This record gives sequence, C-alpha cells and structure tokens, in this order.
Amino acid sequence: MNKTFLSLVIISLITINFSFAFQTSKAKKFAKTITEKELSEHLYTYASDEFEGRDTGAPGQKKAVEYIRNYYKSIGIEPGDLEGDYFQEMTLTMRGRRGQKPKTVETENVIAIIRGSEKPDEYVVITAHLDHVGITDGEIYNGADDNGSGTTTVLEIAEALAIAKNMGHSPRRSVLCLLVTGEEKGLLGSYYYSENPVFDVDKTVADVNIDMVGRVDKKYEDNPNYIYVIGSDRLSTDLHKINENANNTYAGLTLDYKYNDEKDPNRYYFRSDHYNFARLGIPSIFFFNGVHEDYHQPGDTVDKINFDKMQNVGRLIFHTIWDLANRNDRIEVDGKVKVGR
Repeated sequence: MNKTFLSLVIISLITINFSFAFQTSKAKKFAKTITEKELSEHLYTYASDEFEGRDTGAPGQKKAVEYIRNYYKSIGIEPGDLEGDYFQEMTLTMRGRRGQKPKTVETENVIAIIRGSEKPDEYVVITAHLDHVGITDGEIYNGADDNGSGTTTVLEIAEALAIAKNMGHSPRRSVLCLLVTGEEKGLLGSYYYSENPVFDVDKTVADVNIDMVGRVDKKYEDNPNYIYVIGSDRLSTDLHKINENANNTYAGLTLDYKYNDEKDPNRYYFRSDHYNFARLGIPSIFFFNGVHEDYHQPGDTVDKINFDKMQNVGRLIFHTIWDLANRNDRIEVDGKVKVGR
C-alpha cells in the first residue's frame, strides 16, 4: 500500500475517533441541563385540570399539542413535519369505551427535529405519547405519570440537544422528537407515523420510547433509582450495550429487564409506541417505571411524581441518544422481528 495513502487513512481514522470522543466528553454537561425543577414546571402545567386528561381529539389534547409546539418554538427547535407547523394531522376512528359506539376524531402528532451536522439523513427518533384517557363520569384523569412524565422528559431532552447545538455541538445524526397521539386508543398515532413517515424509515437508526418514568412500583419502594428496560436487545445487541454503557458511565441506575422476557405475560414490548418501529425492523428501546395503584385512575396526579427519579432517568436516556446520534457507524440490526399484536 502506498505510504502516503496509508498515512491519510490513519489520520482520517484518528480524526473520526477523536470527533466521537470529543462529542462524548461534552455529553455530561448537556445532560445536566435536564433538571427536576424544569421537569416539575412542565408537568404541573401539562398534567393540570386545564388539559382535561388529554383525551385523543378532545379540547384538552388540543391544548396539550399547542403547549408542546409553543415550547419547541421558544427554544428554537425547527418543525419536523411536512407543512412546517410541527403537526402531523390525521383522522382516526377509535373504538368506543364501555359499550359506546366508535367515533372519528381529528388529531395530530407533534414532530420537531434537531438536524445532524455530519449525517443529517440518518435519524434517531425519541417517542412518547402525549395523550391520556380524558374525563370519565365528570372526573378528570390527569395522567401525570401516564404519560405526562414521558412527554415532559422528551421536552427536556430536546432542550438539552438545542443547547448543545447552539454551543456548536450538534449531534452528528439528526434527532427526531416525535410526540404521538392516540396511544391509549391502540398505538394509533405511532402507527400512523410508521405508515406515513416524514423521514425515510430505512434511514431511521433507532427509536427510544419513554412511557411512564415518574413513579415507583412496589418492587422498588426502597430504591426509586431504577427503570425497567424493554426491547433493547430484541433487534440490536449494539443498542443494549450502548444503554448499559451509558448507565454504567453516567447514571448508575438499576436497570431491570424483567418485562423484556419474551415469556412475560404483560407483553409490554407490544404495548407502547416503540413497537410500531420495531415491527418495521428498527431497533427500539422502551423505558418504563412499571404500573402502580393509580395507573389509569384519577389518582395519577403530579403531587405523586418523583422528580429526582425523572431527572436521573432523563439524563440516562439523553446519554443513550447522544451515543446513538454521534457514534461513527449506525448500530447493527442482528435480531428478528417478532409480531405480537
């Protein structure tokens, strides 16, 4: 091999690896901008009575998407939808509750994007569902944990990425913040996106899904710094290793894989929005605190949220996303798609 050519190859490899190492060294600084104070400020608004339980297509859900859109505008994150207004609009026909007839509603996903600096046409997607179950018998189901906690965590991660970009450290790949509607009606908003993607599915590196991260279940009453991790190794062992490394390096949480067992009767892997990416062969990871006595009850209120735990989980997720977005090669798909719904 020509010595000059060999020298150029070596220099190129050193430059690439230095770029990744430099980006990684900055990650901790940006992760620290995710704070329990700001999470609390968001959630006390987002899961308030004003938003009327955010039932899909209802006035409260419309207030919720306006809140999200206005926040993205305020921190300078650009829209990621085709029309440039942050909304991916759709008409959904939803099954009726408690013997009621099906109904058709107009609703929307909210999409924002932080453009990648070097590989802008490869995408890491962050999902959380923005809806809840609304009002039943005159009582508002605020859904602070389900899934106000996931939605507001995405807002904080988006802000951390915006800060990084403004300081000259844009992620190398694009990061798509996709807050989806209709999860409580059957994963409808994420299904709609997966069938009508704004960005090339083949260029989607991974989906990172956040659904209920603000409470503590009975198993961990004495150890709130835990999170259940589901799906990380189903399609990509790289994804699993990246999250493990992020936790070992930065977060130190207890990662529990109980619900990732394919024999687990709860089958949570098939029950949240990441599945609509996984079914297409896109590696997906789902962060979840487990159920509690207020799950789908009016008692799921903000005063019961553990914001310190939310902060710690949010920072872990940021580090995992940062690695996915900045590593030299996209993660390898080495698992098989499992159909379960």
